Amino acid sequence: MASSALVTSFSFAFFRKAAGYMSRFLRIETQPVKVLVTGAAGEIGNAIVPMIARGLMLGANQPVILHMLDTDAEALEEFKMELIDAAFPLLEGVVATNDAKKACKDVNVAVMIGVESVSTFEDQASALGNHADRHCKVLVVANPAEAKNLCIIYAGSIQQKNSQQKNIQPKNITYLTRLEHNRALGRISEKAEVHVRDVKNVIIRENDDSTLYVDVDHAIVTTSNGEKSVKDHVADDHWFHSEFMTAVLQRDAARARKRSSALSAASSACDHVRDWLLGTPEGTWVSMGVYSGEYYGSFPVTCDGTGEWFIKEFDETTKKPIKDKK
Repeated sequence: MASSALVTSFSFAFFRKAAGYMSRFLRIETQPVKVLVTGAAGEIGNAIVPMIARGLMLGANQPVILHMLDTDAEALEEFKMELIDAAFPLLEGVVATNDAKKACKDVNVAVMIGVESVSTFEDQASALGNHADRHCKVLVVANPAEAKNLCIIYAGSIQQKNSQQKNIQPKNITYLTRLEHNRALGRISEKAEVHVRDVKNVIIRENDDSTLYVDVDHAIVTTSNGEKSVKDHVADDHWFHSEFMTAVLQRDAARARKRSSALSAASSACDHVRDWLLGTPEGTWVSMGVYSGEYYGSFPVTCDGTGEWFIKEFDETTKKPIKDKK
């Protein structure tokens, strides 16, 4: 009896301690992530901020503190009031300011939207480098060619600085080509008459002049008969090289509405950051503008869920994927 009581007492103490450790672990894991959105009072900013607050970027269980930066202080304050009124369960705080240093303080993720000029970007990038978390993940949202140029400028400024300074490294400065990637998935799903979730592995690549093109050679569609090559399933090369390419690369939705493609850009930015931080599904790659170690470009990448991305490489002869390059 004494032995049984001792075992019971030990078991209770062990599980109580284990529960305590787990509780502390969960509290650590659910500490709020600080997310900066620049140009927050603009159309894309107005679209993406509620998405972040609802968990569409970082997950349904991840609390966030939003840092919103914009030159229009009045519009920013009005937006902050709307966010508070909406009572988002995951939103633990809002910082609304036109001071870049205050906005960048200790942020873990930065979505840079509506950069008006190179000098504005340099000011914001400097504030990030000096005040954000040193492992901060940065996404530049703009026309891909312009966004790429901004990333190059920032990477160049880092290399000129003392390596001991607090700076965000080029591998953590990315730009958005997911908008074109998602648009390609949507157009293919319509043409193939399948749900968009059943299309994967298109690639947004760049020409030497930094213009984009869509590579569908490796794209796959899942049908009732299993997986098939998108090109074989659609069987319409003329469509791929004409209507499809134009729709994906020339932003038909934006031109049709005579305004910026704010909703799709915001959704694509959420997708970019979510996959980067939480990981891509097995057997799936996505398009991201990243630093390859030699230059910036749009590449097919996979992400492992730890904040690391890997460039997908292909055999030059068979065109099949062979490995991921960090």
